[in-house]
Amino acid sequence: MSLSVSSPARGVPTLTLDLPERRNALSADLVGALAEALGALGEDPGVRAVLLTHTGTTFCAGADLKDPPDPAAFVALLRQLVALPKPVIARVDGHVRAGGLGLLGACDMAVAGPASSFAFTEVRIGVAPAVISMPLLPRLDPGAASRYFLTGERFDGAEAARIGLVTAYAAEPDGTVQALLDGVREGAPVALAETKKLLTARVLDAFDDHSDAVIALAARLFGSAEAREGMAAFLERRERPWAL
Repeated sequence: MSLSVSSPARGVPTLTLDLPERRNALSADLVGALAEALGALGEDPGVRAVLLTHTGTTFCAGADLKDPPDPAAFVALLRQLVALPKPVIARVDGHVRAGGLGLLGACDMAVAGPASSFAFTEVRIGVAPAVISMPLLPRLDPGAASRYFLTGERFDGAEAARIGLVTAYAAEPDGTVQALLDGVREGAPVALAETKKLLTARVLDAFDDHSDAVIALAARLFGSAEAREGMAAFLERRERPWAL
């Protein structure tokens, strides 16, 4: 099973990315399972917030290169997270790469632990962070976005907090997560939903205005000769031909 869903604890169910042997990569199945679970939780009046976390040493390695999701389905999932009428909090204490960063950007809050690391690795395999740019660019420091999108450099949880990718970096992330959840539990459900609408309006506008263009761009790049070579080099653990 690629996703596990817990019963709500004081109104908060936990969605756990649970395929550590595949580094919780975003396969078509995982994207579909997340969309189905979020749809049910969004309509449940007993759910006050959603916690998104992971098993293993990787939160999410990005798209599963052997079974990638349809770009339109991934866009729909990210928009669903942003528009969900419940706050979504991510707990990360592992590696996050490429499309996995899109999941974080679509959450309302995120806490990174000391084992976390981050990298926008798309350019290194011949594609671009097209889809994930919609939830991420409004959140990130512009200079940091330019640096990390273009270089693919790895950075840690403290840097992720500094540039706005995550809400907080904590040596013991569980305590910080629980403090955020306790704060959300104090909020009235309708007031929380309406406040989230205020916070996410600009991001939802980006989805509505640019989804078709980024889906087309993602499809074009993933189908290119450059990307085919880049993904083959990654899977075969060899140097990419353009790396100098």
